[in-house]
Amino acid sequence: MARLYTDENFPLPVVEFLRIFGHDVLTAMNAGNANLRIPDENVLAFAANNERAVLTRNRRDFIRLHRLQANHAGIIICTEDPDFEQLAIRINQAISAEESLKGKLIRVNRPAV
Repeated sequence: MARLYTDENFPLPVVEFLRIFGHDVLTAMNAGNANLRIPDENVLAFAANNERAVLTRNRRDFIRLHRLQANHAGIIICTEDPDFEQLAIRINQAISAEESLKGKLIRVNRPAV
């Protein structure tokens, strides 16, 4: 299963579902990094130093960071979805399909209605 690090704006219910699926998810709050206004570059560096892929809804900034520095443990960007369980299922499916997340940008989009 994957080692993930969520930024501080990622929904906790999704994290809880991902943990049920067996993923090792560290949140910014668990790491003592919440409410510190840590720049996205530092979020990515923290995750990489801890061998964790970043899990975020901050798509624009993390796509830019991926283009600038592809040497990371992975970035998973998600669209907003109020159905937290379905979002967790889609994340689980997307990352389980990968042999390694290292250096990859994985997009998890909400299906069109």
